Amino acid sequence: MPGLGEELRAAREARNLSLSDVSEQIHIRSVYLQSIEDEKWTAIAAPVYVRGFIRTYARFLGIDPEGAVERFNASLGPGEAAAARTPVIPAAGRRGPSVWLLLAGAAAVVLVAFVGYSYYQWQNASGGPGAQQGALAQHPAKAAPPIPTAAPPAVRPSATVRALELRLTQRSWLLVEVDGVKVLEGILPAGWRGDFHGKTVVVRAGNAGGVEPSLNGKDLGTMGAPGDVVQKTYTLAQE
Repeated sequence: MPGLGEELRAAREARNLSLSDVSEQIHIRSVYLQSIEDEKWTAIAAPVYVRGFIRTYARFLGIDPEGAVERFNASLGPGEAAAARTPVIPAAGRRGPSVWLLLAGAAAVVLVAFVGYSYYQWQNASGGPGAQQGALAQHPAKAAPPIPTAAPPAVRPSATVRALELRLTQRSWLLVEVDGVKVLEGILPAGWRGDFHGKTVVVRAGNAGGVEPSLNGKDLGTMGAPGDVVQKTYTLAQE
């Protein structure tokens, strides 16, 4: 009775197929097919892989695949057959970490987390640096709006004193000098008003269309067009 490899080769040649033809169709390298036909099992791999190759090759050629595998098993020596059926057990030197070691590591992680959480709670309760920083993060300081360098008193003009009144209908930057002294500078909101007294008042507006001056109660209109930077000098004198 011909050997398994010889039978497989004869079946392949009877179909006029080369090893390359078979390799392309069953996706097994031709070098492995050649080793099967030559029954050079050690040139392939472990017996478990050889059985898979033989089963696929025999089924493709119309040969009983399980019978071919049994013939392969019979060709192995007693020691080889036993080794092929014995599951691979990791060597003692390559054994993974013990369960106790894993449990100890997990306990250490939990302990560190507990200590860190307790310290955080203590800082919050005692008002330490961490609590102060957390309070600052929750209530950040708000930027204060620009404050005029000097807020002139709101004094209404008397019958003998002339005064310049400024009213803002739009937000604008203002610079006011009274008798050569700067008394006001800043960005002021719409609705702001102020009175100024002296001999000469110089007003510079960053949004002239939003500034309405009046002299001793007489409306002078806006200082200019919206968005224009305009500077005007107003002369105040005794009546």
